[in-house]
Formats: sequence, C-alpha cells, structure tokens
Amino acid sequence: MDLSYSNKEKLKSKKLVEKLFNEGKVVSVFPLRLIYLKEGDANKVGVSVSKRNFKLAVDRNRVKRLLREAYRHNKNMLIDNNVEGYTLMILYISKDLPDYDMVNSKTQALFFKFLDKVSDS
Repeated sequence: MDLSYSNKEKLKSKKLVEKLFNEGKVVSVFPLRLIYLKEGDANKVGVSVSKRNFKLAVDRNRVKRLLREAYRHNKNMLIDNNVEGYTLMILYISKDLPDYDMVNSKTQALFFKFLDKVSDS
C-alpha cells in the first residue's frame, strides 16, 4: 500500500488543466468539488483553493496541504476500484478554514460519489 503523492501523480500540465476545466465532469460534496476527465493511463491529481475565499497565502497553502494529505490517505479507494487514467482536480469552495478530520471525511464521501458516477457511465 503506497501512501505517497509522487511527481508522477501531480497534475502539472497547463494544457491538461485547461482541458479538464473545459471538458471535465463535476462531483460535489460541500465544501469539496471534484472535476474529473478520463485522460491518459495514470491518475493525475491537483488541488486548488480560491484566492477570493482565502486572501492570505498562508491560509491557502494550509488548505492545499490538508487536501493533498487527505488525497494521499484515501487514494487507495480509487486504486482498489481500478480507477485508472483519470485527471482529477480537487477544489475547496468554502470560506471557513477546515481541520484535517473534516477534510478527510469529506474526501472519502467525495471519492464514494465519484466512484458511483464512474461506475454508472
């Protein structure tokens, strides 16, 4: 069970991010939103926090760290269900600073919802 978040998994391509936002599908569990697109052969994941909701970079960076950590701990849900080749962007859309327990539980709920959507199509 690999609990890392390696460079191979990180979403870095500007073209891929642009394509994701233009053509991707959305799943939401407040305060998280997941935009996904079937693209490539391995999962690529990025996280984003709005500057409009968090003016201070310190707060944005903290939320992004929490999102990456929650993904890292819960990515086995995707691996166990053979979800491969997706580009994912996890967005935090609330204005309140979260704690890890809340982000972790919401990430699990978001992944369950995502798995239901993917298995239906």
